[in-house]
Amino acid sequence: MKRRQLVAACAVALLAQFPAAWAQTAPLPINAPTEAAFGKLGAHAAVKQALDFIKAEDERTLKDQIELTEIPAPPFKESVRAAEYLKRLKALGLADARIDAEGNVIAVRKGTGRGPVLVVSAHLDTVFPEGTDVKVKVKDNRYSAPGIYDDGRGLASLLTVVRALDQGKFKTVGDIVFVGTVGEEELGDLRGVKAFFRDNKNIDGFISFDGVDISRIVNQATGSRRWRIIYTGPGGHSFSAFGLPSATHALGRAIAKISEVRTVENPKTTFTVGTLKGGTSVNAIAAEAELGLDMRSNSAAELKKLEDQIMVLAREAADEENKRWGKPDTIKVDFKLVGDRPAGASSPDSPMLHAARKGIVAVGGEVKSIMASSTDSNLPISLGIPAVTLGSGGVGGGSHGPGEWYSPVNAWLGPQSQLLTILSLVGVEGVTEPLLPKR
Repeated sequence: MKRRQLVAACAVALLAQFPAAWAQTAPLPINAPTEAAFGKLGAHAAVKQALDFIKAEDERTLKDQIELTEIPAPPFKESVRAAEYLKRLKALGLADARIDAEGNVIAVRKGTGRGPVLVVSAHLDTVFPEGTDVKVKVKDNRYSAPGIYDDGRGLASLLTVVRALDQGKFKTVGDIVFVGTVGEEELGDLRGVKAFFRDNKNIDGFISFDGVDISRIVNQATGSRRWRIIYTGPGGHSFSAFGLPSATHALGRAIAKISEVRTVENPKTTFTVGTLKGGTSVNAIAAEAELGLDMRSNSAAELKKLEDQIMVLAREAADEENKRWGKPDTIKVDFKLVGDRPAGASSPDSPMLHAARKGIVAVGGEVKSIMASSTDSNLPISLGIPAVTLGSGGVGGGSHGPGEWYSPVNAWLGPQSQLLTILSLVGVEGVTEPLLPKR
């Protein structure tokens, strides 16, 4: 026993020093309380029936997935899909379901009142702009459409879990809060989950359904910072005003400097200048130009270090453009933060992770990676709230592209493993106590 405790302590210490390394290290053995809880759940008749029900519901889950995918939900315009999701949750008996001020759909399935509060979420929005064709096309058991699995599959799986809980007539010890979040994608900047945690302080754990691969568990948060860096000056005619510093020339200097930055490999830390715009005419000295900068890291410290370095380089670019023409303080640079996703890491020995791993193994799956990513779980992880992101079953590809596709291969394993994980964490009255502790 002492040896296992020492191994756990060492693993936690390693995670604290090298957050990105956890995905490559061997996970700890699933702990005894988790094994015991799953043993009791596996022997419970209602649980067996619920798992069979989920498999029998596979076609209905896919139908939900297709129907929800075909409701456009571009960034900041998720309201039509949200209204439909609210309608479906209410139809499943969650009569108090509502849409909050930010646009999240929220429904509570009450427990006995003496257990933890667990949030189970999927995101409503897609990365695709308004006007994108989201009609699902089918060929050889492959369903293609933008957003078909990110996060159409997660939304559908959540509805199936709700049906399975009702079918098994489960009385849970803890409360389950089902949430369809807005703003997970693109410049939504996690606005939905940020608003949810701003308004709800009593949350003990969080699960996001995002992606399809059930062999992957996300328990670390890849943080990101996104900036618009804007150069401005007087501008003028390319011939008669020649000699004035140019906003586009300053922008070019900045890009050249940024492109030479070196980052650490572990924890993985990245950057890119993703967008450019500026100038008004080919024969005009530009009065304004801007770039869109994305920076990411599995370490909050490395992300801050990278950001500080690039901000210095961006200012140097303006100074050098002004110096080139002998006109100090002519070109100005301004910084506007447009994205802030916090980084963080959870313990490899958390009850949440043990339960998620066991939930996958219990349905015959294999956990192949425990890793970092950027999902709705970033926010609770950064707050110290146990959180994981789980796949919802099947296979897919082409995420965030027009050719995104999904195939329902053994798809029921997703909601089955999710249901078992949820039940173990909140507990079932008369069967198991919650594995998730109250905060």
